[in-house]
Amino acid sequence: MGQRRQSRELALQFLYGYGMNRREGSLEEAITDFWNSNRAPEGVRQFAADLIDGTLENLDRIDNIIRENATNWKLDRIALVDKNILRLAIYELIYRDDIPPAVTINEAVEIAKKFSTPRSGKFVNGILDKVKISA
Repeated sequence: MGQRRQSRELALQFLYGYGMNRREGSLEEAITDFWNSNRAPEGVRQFAADLIDGTLENLDRIDNIIRENATNWKLDRIALVDKNILRLAIYELIYRDDIPPAVTINEAVEIAKKFSTPRSGKFVNGILDKVKISA
């Protein structure tokens, strides 16, 4: 597995856990606890941290983009893992010009297939294709 894929998977795992346990402690504590229990090479950790920070800093805008592009889906009905995959990928599409959109979408689809349901890859791909066109 490539370093960036590993970073994306770690970022997803953090966002998922943080979303499930948001009321328990501060964000800083959650990040510290996460990295204490998830060792990774510095490059992997740094890219994952950039994704986490950027996604959380822009969460309201990203969630609005999901709402606008997830036709017939309310945000709270989207599975938490799929929602966080979308959040990370939309952050990359909107804020990271150094990553080609096709790479971002492909990575998100592959991660959805690995961490979610068999149909999640198509769901994620459909929404991200819409976002890419409007970005």
